[in-house]
Amino acid sequence: MNVWPAIWLSLQLASLTMVILLFMATPLAWWLARTKSRFGPIVEAIVALPLVLPPTVLGFYLLVIMSPHSVFGSFWIRLTGQTLAFSFAGLLVASVIYSLPFAVQPLHTAFKSVGNGAMEAAASLGAGRWDAFRAVVVPLSKRGFITAMVLSFAHTLGEFGVVLMVGGNIPAKTRVISIEIFNAVETLDYSTAYRLSGGLLAFSFMVLVFVYWFNRDQAHHG
Repeated sequence: MNVWPAIWLSLQLASLTMVILLFMATPLAWWLARTKSRFGPIVEAIVALPLVLPPTVLGFYLLVIMSPHSVFGSFWIRLTGQTLAFSFAGLLVASVIYSLPFAVQPLHTAFKSVGNGAMEAAASLGAGRWDAFRAVVVPLSKRGFITAMVLSFAHTLGEFGVVLMVGGNIPAKTRVISIEIFNAVETLDYSTAYRLSGGLLAFSFMVLVFVYWFNRDQAHHG
């Protein structure tokens, strides 16, 4: 069984999801860390929903949203001429939503730890908000950014339920590694299942070791 298309597709999906989440999660986590709005807990709960919501439930609602009969789905068809469901673009949308808390929460924690003192000190030196954020907050939050990137990439690489619901099982288009493992088990191709599962297991373990080591090392030197 040729598994390289699935591996390449998974790497593309995880990389794009990580980049998009970095741009989405940064302002959202910053707002959550700084806001005193009564809507803050509601937004936090919405962001964290994928952590507790069954992937099939999330996948079902995403399918409804991507349906040609929905506002979003019909707009996408008019824009691209293709349906969003059962496409790589649909997988990307689903992956961004499903992995959102894995990017937001580390950044939220990092931004909270910075506090107001650093921003106030930068402002007293004449720095604008953006300059203070770029020059002060980002370096102090390096641990949060690295953790968010690594976790969002790894989580996307291993997801199954949501991508199966939204993307189906289309070779070289939506068939990622987790679905390839499922197909191998269904066809009793345990050799392929062992290799792919072992690869994901080793990768996941190394990701966790790196995150814990990096956080401990940064805390020690910080």
